[in-house]
Amino acid sequence: MQNFRNYFELLGVTQDASAEEIKRSYRQLARQYHPDLNPGNKDAEERFKLLGEAYEVLSDPEKRAQYEEYSSFWKQQGFRQRVSQFSFKSIDFSELGDFNTFVEQLLNRRNPTTSSSDPQVKEPSSRRNSDKPPSSRSRPSRSNSSSRRDAEASLTIPLERAYAGGQERIRLEDGRSLEVDMPPGMVTGQRIRLKGQGIGGGNLYLRIEVEPHPFFQIVDNDVFCRIPITPAEAALGGEITVPTLDGSVQLTIPAGVPSGKRLRLAERGYPIGRERRGDQIVEVEVVIPTQLSDRERTLYKELKAIETFAPRESLLTANRQLY
Repeated sequence: MQNFRNYFELLGVTQDASAEEIKRSYRQLARQYHPDLNPGNKDAEERFKLLGEAYEVLSDPEKRAQYEEYSSFWKQQGFRQRVSQFSFKSIDFSELGDFNTFVEQLLNRRNPTTSSSDPQVKEPSSRRNSDKPPSSRSRPSRSNSSSRRDAEASLTIPLERAYAGGQERIRLEDGRSLEVDMPPGMVTGQRIRLKGQGIGGGNLYLRIEVEPHPFFQIVDNDVFCRIPITPAEAALGGEITVPTLDGSVQLTIPAGVPSGKRLRLAERGYPIGRERRGDQIVEVEVVIPTQLSDRERTLYKELKAIETFAPRESLLTANRQLY
């Protein structure tokens, strides 16, 4: 089968692997091939994208079952037919000409036999979110019509809109302007099909590029951020306000927290499939003030005079033992 990708092999697990085994292997490999740890390495970047694609399919029980049924239907080596709790009798896999087509159907529509979940294309209106014209190129469609061609274009969007989805206005190089209801949880490298919007009635495939964010970073399906706190907040603990992709929330800082400590906001991360989310990882950074008021300087001096904390005591003890 053209373009077939063995997701189990990509993640280094067997077809019988549990959801926890798949998650553990994905996290380990995603860290290894993450673009931030492999700057300029295109092979690592491509591997990272494939790992994300594999995990999105295998971490969702219904998508995994459909992938296994598709694989055994096309008699892919190493795959075996298994009894599934999900019914896909209405799906005619023979209509899917190659593996990429199947993946587009699987990741962007719940039922690949219909197009009801495809992004909806509307006539341009006065309410527009983005005027960035995607770069597009056409490629032959598998249609019997010689005039029908699929086309590809890229769309760059901010992280907040990639997370939330919603209406995007797209201008194509051929002069057309489309308004499309985009799905939530889009990621860099994702391809979204716009049925019938290519050349001569072919399909248009949008490749998504998510702009880097000044505060949030997506790692696997978790959202990572770094939050500065004062020495007093670090010593005493308490609640602070933390931004998330859903708005600000309260986070409890434990007393005596060191700089670099990572705290977790459960299910405040990026979507995993349709019903789950990753976490938001908050790394605290204790920031020392560079300017003090007279009152603050006086209080710091009083604190210094009475404090019992001696962070260098062990160093002095070790130094005395050398002589």
